Order: sequence, then structure tokens, then C-alpha cells
Amino acid sequence: MGSRLQIEGDESVLCRVTHSNLKSFNADVRFSLQMTVEAMKEKLWKKCGTTVESMSLELYDDAGAKIADLTDNARSFGFYSPMDGYRLHVLDLDPASVTSGGWLEDTSLVEKYKISDEAYKQRTFRKFKEKLELKSPSGASTKLPENYMEDLCANIKEVGDRCQVQPGDKRGIVKYVGQAENLGPGFWVGVQYDEPLGKHDGLVKGTRYFECPPLHGAMVRPDKVQVGDFPERDPFEEEEI
Repeated sequence: MGSRLQIEGDESVLCRVTHSNLKSFNADVRFSLQMTVEAMKEKLWKKCGTTVESMSLELYDDAGAKIADLTDNARSFGFYSPMDGYRLHVLDLDPASVTSGGWLEDTSLVEKYKISDEAYKQRTFRKFKEKLELKSPSGASTKLPENYMEDLCANIKEVGDRCQVQPGDKRGIVKYVGQAENLGPGFWVGVQYDEPLGKHDGLVKGTRYFECPPLHGAMVRPDKVQVGDFPERDPFEEEEI
């Protein structure tokens, strides 16, 4: 048999709580002996979901024998002489309770929410639009003008000029300067890298902008390109220490 706590000033007991509808519910809860039955129900409602009005409590000893029905909400728990290890069983008397039917334990019984293809497309587009608006502090349209970066191309006049591209200080030759509608509004620079650091051979999305060896070609914005005396690097040249 369990024994009441004998520590002076400690007037509480630890009970194991079970539930009539929730078969997997099994919790150890400490109750003050001065707590009323109604207050106990309030405490248990927050743990198991059964409302105070629909709850009935049964007290069992640690051998499984029923001690009492806690029917008087105004009585203190100590009136029933509970001990550590006793079991408090919650009966849910509401047939429409959220705890009935296994809904809280078997997720397979819960109807799954389904979204239509059209609603999904609209929601996805809305998120994409919100991201674009966040990138534009003024909230104005983020569409680039057709002459975007055209002024920077004034420094990149001749196809065949040596150049250096950022990031990475990649060196190569200017192969194309102009617009590329399938890449987006504005002006672009086609570059043939000295090394296979590119993504294509000058053919981009079905359009041939220039010719170069495979994986040596790139289309970049003019602000990434600097023309000048950038000779091809000697692959055998040792770095200075």
C-alpha cells in the first residue's frame, strides 16, 4: 500500500491519472489535500481536455480497488484519504466531447485538408509577388527597363577585348554586347572564359549569342565586367609567397 507523505508542511499526494476515452493517457499529477474536487477538475481539464461540467472522478488505491466517487465538488481532496500511488480515473460523460471517438489519439480519423490545384497556384504566385514587393522598398514595380545598364556598355565597346569578370576575377574575351530577351530586360555581355568556368558554349536557352568551347561561355551583366589589360594567366606560374 502507498504511504502518505510525512514531511512536515507537505500536504499533497502524487496520483496516477487515467481517462475513460484516452486509452494512452497516463500521467502522474500532484494534488494538494486542501484542493477542492472542483479545483482538481479544473487542473485536469487543462491536461486531458474534458470539461469540468462533463467530468466525473473515481479514486482507486494502489491495488486497483475503488475507494470512492468524488461527487461533491465542494469537498477537499483530503476528505477521501488519498495516498501516494493511488489512481484517479477521469470519466468523460459528454458523448460529443473532443476526447470521444479516438480523435485525439488516432490521427488517421482526422479529415485531411486538401487544396485545389488552382488555389495552390494562386497562393504560390501571391507569395512570389510578396517577395518581389519586399525587395522594392517603395512598393513600386520591380520590372527592369529595356535599357537597363545600357550606359555601362559604353566602357565595353569592342568584341574581342580582354576582360575580367566578378566575382572571382575570371579572365576572358568579350564575345557579345547587347540585349538578350530570353534572359531578361536590359543589356548583357557575353564572355568566353580562358578556362572552363562557364555554363555553355554561347548557346543560351535556344539562342546562339556567340561561339566558344563548351563550358567556357557566360552571359553576365555589364557591371560585372571590366575591360583592360588582363592577359591570360600562365597555368604553370607559381604564386608569389
